[in-house]
Amino acid sequence: MIKYIGIAAIAFATISCGNTTENVALNSASEQVQQEKKYPIHKTDAEWKQLLEAQAYNVLRQAGTERPNTSPLNKQYAAGTLICAACFAPVYENEHKFDSGTGWPSYDRSIEGQVERDVDYKIGYARTELKCNTCGSHLGHEFNDGPRKTTGKRHCINGVALDFVSKGTDLPALRN
Repeated sequence: MIKYIGIAAIAFATISCGNTTENVALNSASEQVQQEKKYPIHKTDAEWKQLLEAQAYNVLRQAGTERPNTSPLNKQYAAGTLICAACFAPVYENEHKFDSGTGWPSYDRSIEGQVERDVDYKIGYARTELKCNTCGSHLGHEFNDGPRKTTGKRHCINGVALDFVSKGTDLPALRN
């Protein structure tokens, strides 16, 4: 029995290594395409570091993830618009927010044309990454387990990637 477990472990390791190499190659190709795309707002890494607080920089520019249940936006249901915390572009309307129970703010759709979908292989398999279409900042990921009565999509967004602007308040100018 131990012999069979050892053989299974070796087979799994071999398969995993093959997939890891393939995913690293795919991830590198995806990152290269991302670097080649020009967004309307473009800043150097040093400029983003100077503008953003450490946690926001980690999420928005390095595709990090904030801890669940830490964002004040989780309980924010007032009418308003969510803007990208990096460039101030409007990306979500709060009327499309729902409680997904995941610990991150969730929306069933973005403002049309404001959020870009990309492929992310960072954890070893393909996921749909959501990025600001104005500056390319990482917002979160899209999943197919959202409300069936609307889009069926769940945009699982890092709260630190967004700022809330109450309805009736002017949106700030884009950060150039």
